[in-house]
Amino acid sequence: MKLQTILKAIRKADQDYSLIEPKDKLAVALSGGKDSMLMFLALSMYQKFEGKDFELCGIHVSIADHPEQDKLMQEFADKYHLDLHIEKTKIYDILNMEKNMKDGRIQCSLCSNLKKGVLMETAKNLGCNKVAFGHHGDDAMETLLMNMIHGARVSTFSPKQYMSRMDMTMIRPFVYLTEEQIIEVCRINQIPSVKPVCPNDGHSERQTMKEMLESIYRQYPDAHKNFMKALTNREADALWDPRKVRESGQTCADDTDQYQKQSC
Repeated sequence: MKLQTILKAIRKADQDYSLIEPKDKLAVALSGGKDSMLMFLALSMYQKFEGKDFELCGIHVSIADHPEQDKLMQEFADKYHLDLHIEKTKIYDILNMEKNMKDGRIQCSLCSNLKKGVLMETAKNLGCNKVAFGHHGDDAMETLLMNMIHGARVSTFSPKQYMSRMDMTMIRPFVYLTEEQIIEVCRINQIPSVKPVCPNDGHSERQTMKEMLESIYRQYPDAHKNFMKALTNREADALWDPRKVRESGQTCADDTDQYQKQSC
């Protein structure tokens, strides 16, 4: 699979959601993982598309002292002439404080909030107005499941979201891509990635959601494609809005859901 596949998906997401506008300055949230490393390179190529007048830089929030990982990311940036900023922090030490531990484990939510705070502040100081994250379609489905299971909400992250408190817009150019596509492109193009510093890697709630979805996909091969489509197929939604139910007076959809009709 070629990088053109990635660029095509970025362009479609950009056209659908107006992710990148003239004179934008984007900061790529560079974790060092395959998703963000590929996005950093792909967006630098997307800059060359006709009519794409925007600036680009990468920001890596280093939560601990790991010079070999910082070195790999810097070498990657230098190879492709990319502008990378590495912010050193003491976040790992803060997370390991007893008062910040939960059941003997680092809190994922606290880690995320601390890193995001440093990321947004750094982006602001660099004159950026948008931060690009490497979240893809599979991430969106995992988030949807977590919100339903733990938060009683049918929701996931948005391709574009404005944060008024920071006066910063978050964008996700990879929303039309799957993890499998990203892995394949990184393999073919020899795009490196660094091992996560997080001790919870592979043992998080998100990993549980990933394994649950993979089990469904094995049993129902079409589910992956249909789940991705469902994220944008708003016309087919048949959720319980009390106002709509009262107004319609129907207990069964007219013709939008064949499985629901069979059970009525």
